[in-house]
Amino acid sequence: MNKQDMADEALFLLLHNEMISCVYKGSEQGDSENGRCITKLENMGFRVGQGLIERFTKDTARFKDELDIMKFVCKDFWTSVFKKQIDNLRTNHQGIYVLQDNKFRLITQMSAGKQYLEQAPKYLAFTCGLIRGGLSNLGIKSIVTAEVSVMPACKFQVMIQKL
Repeated sequence: MNKQDMADEALFLLLHNEMISCVYKGSEQGDSENGRCITKLENMGFRVGQGLIERFTKDTARFKDELDIMKFVCKDFWTSVFKKQIDNLRTNHQGIYVLQDNKFRLITQMSAGKQYLEQAPKYLAFTCGLIRGGLSNLGIKSIVTAEVSVMPACKFQVMIQKL
């Protein structure tokens, strides 16, 4: 990794952390307010995902099916944003996909222990929106949720909404 890549990585992580801090600083702490903050971060990610996927796919051929789109998200899209591919993609072939990242960049700076598990959702909301926004721009309506059981590994579950 050269100096420019390291600088880009550091700036991305700082921007992400500052976004979370800013959204949470402007609100009182309550359960309903926590939900609103997560929704706000997810919506920010949605808009960024729409823009990025548009940029990344402008010179690619059309995708043949849903699985092809998910493979693109796991390889090309994820690599462009997080500098690595998704470690594992699973599907039940009925519209549910599980993307597993064993060393998710946005939570690797946190402890590998369980003490920060309750903080993880706010660090994953933007990425859930990023995935949902990218898929939306490719014509797939979805619900994206994230789960962390052991840090820094996380799973993103994508449920495709059939029209």
